[in-house]
Amino acid sequence: MAGQNTRNPARGKRSKNHGLTDVEKAETRRGWLYALPDWVFIVTLLFIPCLLLVVMACSRWGLMSGSRGFNFPDNFIKVFQHPLLGQSIVFTLEYTVIVTVILLALGLGLALIVQESSRWNSILRTCFLLPSATGLASASLLFYAMYSPQVGPVSGILSFLGLMNPGDSVLATGRSAMWATIVVIVWRFSGYYMLLMMIGLQAIPGDLYEAARMDGASPLRIFTSITLPLMRPTIIMCLVYCVTGSILAFDQFFIITRGGPNNSTLTVVQLIYSFAFESKKDLGMAAALSLCVLMALIVLNSIQLRGMRDDND
Repeated sequence: MAGQNTRNPARGKRSKNHGLTDVEKAETRRGWLYALPDWVFIVTLLFIPCLLLVVMACSRWGLMSGSRGFNFPDNFIKVFQHPLLGQSIVFTLEYTVIVTVILLALGLGLALIVQESSRWNSILRTCFLLPSATGLASASLLFYAMYSPQVGPVSGILSFLGLMNPGDSVLATGRSAMWATIVVIVWRFSGYYMLLMMIGLQAIPGDLYEAARMDGASPLRIFTSITLPLMRPTIIMCLVYCVTGSILAFDQFFIITRGGPNNSTLTVVQLIYSFAFESKKDLGMAAALSLCVLMALIVLNSIQLRGMRDDND
């Protein structure tokens, strides 16, 4: 009875005031305090830059002169009227589709090969992951030297096989330059996506595979009915990474092709760089196109992330 008498006033007070107790208020303040550094980080590195991007996109903002006043929607009109915009969008989308398909298929294939624990598979995992330790700029410089007709072996090997004329460069045409750059990306990132796929494969219960084998399911049926459905969240996560990275491709093309020949390998991000620092020196136009790319990425990623939800959600 004494215990009930000590608890009932507190309960009555809470129901009467419809508020939190002092302990709960202290815990809430402590939680907000713990989250404060994260919020400072997000506001400083995300919200403020995005706000500045919108301001620059709606202003006449030269590279050296700074802001010269509001001019919306002039920057967007100039961007959409630029003759290279359509070409850069088409090339970026084509490159994104090819790289995404190759990396996801190769990453899943390598993960299936090396998922079993053995001595040789450990060596294979190390070999596949070694390129991931190389920076993208360093890898691009390495392959740029390899593609050089003067010092690199690639042109000589292709000439010996009859695939190109002696002395020609792999980067001489837009199509070959795109595929040469795709080789760099596949070499650099295939091990990374293999690692992500391995994590997804290891999360699948082994009992499902044993039950399927006992029922007489073929390896193809096991792959299509068990592996792929249960790997859906991992595959979609890799899809988001790959699509976002490909649309924002810059380093490899800037180092290997410089957008050439004849702007045939010009990406959207390279066009942004050109607006800001080369042809136009107009940060307003660069910000306007950057804002459009950001909106497109938000839409694409939102559509992709919907696939990670379960059917029952």
